[in-house]
Amino acid sequence: MPKKGKKSKAPLTDEEQLLLFQQKLLADEEAAKKKERLLAQFLKDKLAKEEHNSALNLNKINTQWRTVLREVKTRELHKDIEILSQTFERVVDCKDSVIKSLAKDLTEAEEQYAHALRSHLHNTDQLLTLQRRRLSLLEEHYNTELEALTKEFETERKMILDHHEKEIHYLQDVYMAMEQNYIDSEYESKLEFQSMWDDLKNKNLEEKHFLRIQLENIVEDLWRKFQDALKNYTDATEDQKTAFEALKVKDEKSSREIEMQMKKIQKLQEAISTLKGKITAHCRENEWQNQSVRSDKELVHIQLRKLKAQKTQARGLAQENLVKLTLESNAALKDLKKVVEKGEKILKLAEICRKFETEEEKVLPFYSSVLTPKEQEMERQNPEDLTEDIAKILADYSGMENFWKRYNKVKLEVLSLRHRRAQLADISGKLRQMLKQYLDGISVSDEVLSQLNPLFIVNHRSNLPQLCAPAAQPGDRRPPATHTVIEAAHVVSRIL
Repeated sequence: MPKKGKKSKAPLTDEEQLLLFQQKLLADEEAAKKKERLLAQFLKDKLAKEEHNSALNLNKINTQWRTVLREVKTRELHKDIEILSQTFERVVDCKDSVIKSLAKDLTEAEEQYAHALRSHLHNTDQLLTLQRRRLSLLEEHYNTELEALTKEFETERKMILDHHEKEIHYLQDVYMAMEQNYIDSEYESKLEFQSMWDDLKNKNLEEKHFLRIQLENIVEDLWRKFQDALKNYTDATEDQKTAFEALKVKDEKSSREIEMQMKKIQKLQEAISTLKGKITAHCRENEWQNQSVRSDKELVHIQLRKLKAQKTQARGLAQENLVKLTLESNAALKDLKKVVEKGEKILKLAEICRKFETEEEKVLPFYSSVLTPKEQEMERQNPEDLTEDIAKILADYSGMENFWKRYNKVKLEVLSLRHRRAQLADISGKLRQMLKQYLDGISVSDEVLSQLNPLFIVNHRSNLPQLCAPAAQPGDRRPPATHTVIEAAHVVSRIL
């Protein structure tokens, strides 16, 4: 086949060259854009890869740093646990020393209490003796004062009565004398007046009769005589008249004195009556005072008897309290000894158990509460069922919460271990029974032959009882056929 000749290229025009140049520029520009897109995609992929590698390296650094921190923290925790164990032992030693010092202080306090009780009893006895002496002295002083007052009252009463009687006698004598003097003076004045009146009347009658007889003859002489007689009469009766006037004045004066004396007597009688009233009032008052003093004395005796009874009762109560206190103190000492022994036993057991503690128990000896925060808040806010005594007991034993947590944890672990032990014992018993059955099956003895053994087969028969199958009914399905399997090792051992 002949070769084709090459076509000759025609020369390009300016427009075609311009178009070709534009196409070449567009192709170059598209190649540059594509190259930029590829470069940007490459940079994006490289950035993502670098970010992934940085995250992976950061995770590796964090894991290595965490391992380092864990090791450092474990070393610090071991150091803290050692320090805590040392501090715990030191605190335990301090507690032991405090308990010993408290026991010593308790014994000293009991001795001081016994000494104080003895001194108090001695002081009470001294006070009772002093009170008895004081009461006896007061009673003696009261008796002496009562005797002195009674004597003074009797003497004063006697003196008042004697003075009263003397004054009464004196006033009676004065009254009688005054009355007698008045009667005598009155009688004498009346007699004198009557005599003078009679004399004057007789004289006047005589002279009148004489003058009547001689009136006619001697009128003038009679008149002169009458004048002389009148003059003589006036001269003679002047003294009597003055005496009468004096006696009248004396009579008025004596009457006034009598009235005054009567007023005095009346005043004295009134004073006597007032004195009698005062004496009766004083007698009544003294009788009332004596009665009140006697009642006070009886009350004092009653109070004394009550005080003696109270003293004996208080002494008996004090004796009973002392006996009760000694018994309770002995019981408290015994209980404290038991508590100390129990504490020592607990500390010994704690020392023994400390060796068997795991790392988890050493780091976290107390587990957190199984209650939720809401349940704990409800338990704090609803203490209606708790009485005051139970609340006080719970407040006293609130410091034992961590101990009871640990104790309950140990109890739960003990119960779980016991349960696990029972399960393991049951499993061991079952395994032993299965092993015994297997050993009985592979061994031959009289005991084994006397019992049922599924592995013992003679003449293709076992010594297990064959269950009689019930007669097949027309509609029943036939049970599956049973095939007896004999181990090859058993057959070979029998054949050989």
